[in-house]
Amino acid sequence: MAAELIDGKEIARKKQDRIDAEVQKLKAEGVTPGLAVILTGDNQASRTYVNNKQKTCNKLGMYSMLIELPESVSEQELIRRITELNKSDEIHGILVQLPLPSHINEKAIIETISPEKDVDGFHPINIGRMMTAQDAYIPCTPAGIIEMLESIGADIAGKHVVVIGRSNIVGKPAGQLFLNKDATVTYCHSKTANLKEYTKRADILVAAAGKANLITEDHVKHGAIVIDVGMNRNAEGKLCGDVDFETVKHIAGYITPVPGGVGPMTITMLMHNTLKAAKYSISKI
Repeated sequence: MAAELIDGKEIARKKQDRIDAEVQKLKAEGVTPGLAVILTGDNQASRTYVNNKQKTCNKLGMYSMLIELPESVSEQELIRRITELNKSDEIHGILVQLPLPSHINEKAIIETISPEKDVDGFHPINIGRMMTAQDAYIPCTPAGIIEMLESIGADIAGKHVVVIGRSNIVGKPAGQLFLNKDATVTYCHSKTANLKEYTKRADILVAAAGKANLITEDHVKHGAIVIDVGMNRNAEGKLCGDVDFETVKHIAGYITPVPGGVGPMTITMLMHNTLKAAKYSISKI
């Protein structure tokens, strides 16, 4: 029997409907949630992501600002632009699209963004708050994963979660969110020996390694929930995840597709964080 599909598009649509209603309420109070996105250089994938973020912002009635800077922009100039946005009353969220040109220190840029406007959830202050289970802006993809699991009524407490990948954007924060929800968490990565030994024991398996079809049917326990975060191209140039969907769907209990799984949730949670930042700005007045 095939696994039940976790439809990220549908879950995202319902979440966006709730965000839309809250945005309208805020606008009635005279506040329009505003998101500024800084794009450096001309990375085609980055441009596509940014266009999707802008479209979603406009659809939900939020104010969207795009700042495009050349690949050659200096670190000093980028910091100056962020500092201006930190002071702006009409901008509640600031996002610097990664990756940055190689001559710019990514850490310095992330730390320049005000923690109150850090809607990507990458600032060390927000990471620290998340680690200690305080209120924080949560990185968007991990937040989307939790939202998807809650939408299907998955019980996380006491479950064994295996996260493949240890990036600061997905792997590490995802594991911490599961830990905050009382799961037992195992991290695996490129240096893990005998990967199958760990993945076979997972009640919930999160694949975020960035390697096409890394997870096959013999990596997965019968009935497990499989969340595929990978966005890769196969030999034919077709978009695919880290999970070999066609074989794993006969073993898993639930599975996310690629595309149409985690992807739509990432942008939706960015909108959620921007709305949260706008609400926070009102509470400070």
